[in-house]
Amino acid sequence: MASEPPTITAPGETPAVTPDATPAVDTTPSRNGSSAPRRGRRIDRGLLLASAGIAVGIVLVGLGLIVSVTGDEATNLPDEIEEIAPVPDAVQVLSQTSVFVDLLTDYTGVLVIDGVEIETIDLSEIDSSAVQPGQQVDIPPATVYEPGNATLTYTPTEGAPIETFETGLHNVQLIYWRVEEGRSRAGVYAWTFNVI
Repeated sequence: MASEPPTITAPGETPAVTPDATPAVDTTPSRNGSSAPRRGRRIDRGLLLASAGIAVGIVLVGLGLIVSVTGDEATNLPDEIEEIAPVPDAVQVLSQTSVFVDLLTDYTGVLVIDGVEIETIDLSEIDSSAVQPGQQVDIPPATVYEPGNATLTYTPTEGAPIETFETGLHNVQLIYWRVEEGRSRAGVYAWTFNVI
């Protein structure tokens, strides 16, 4: 079979392709010196597995952030309660820790701790006219209600119904209601905490 003479093409002209023309093969020498035809780059399996592991880890962290429940959502508080302390199921509470409840404006309530309903004293009803400047107002050992902030605070002290929280599990029940409606329309929220 005789080979055809090479065709010369003018600049800008497309060369004609003959039917029996064979494609060119890259015979550039490889790193090891051989001039074998090049193939696609080999995939490093270790790198592929590491990349897949990182991708799966990122996806799992993202899913965890999306479905996680923290803070106020974890306490599942009713709309009328803004904050409570100690938080539900707290496990390292100190024995003199205060029980604190922050209610919506125009709400009040009482605390029942370990089955004992603690008397509630409204700060606006305490007569402070006899107190000299620089002296502190004497507040009986009870739950203190601050109507301006709608908060209830009970701190275990000497002479109070509960003088200290003993080691172990304690139950708190908050009975709360809108001031204008009265206790007959009260709601209840309960939680526990553990004293170390």
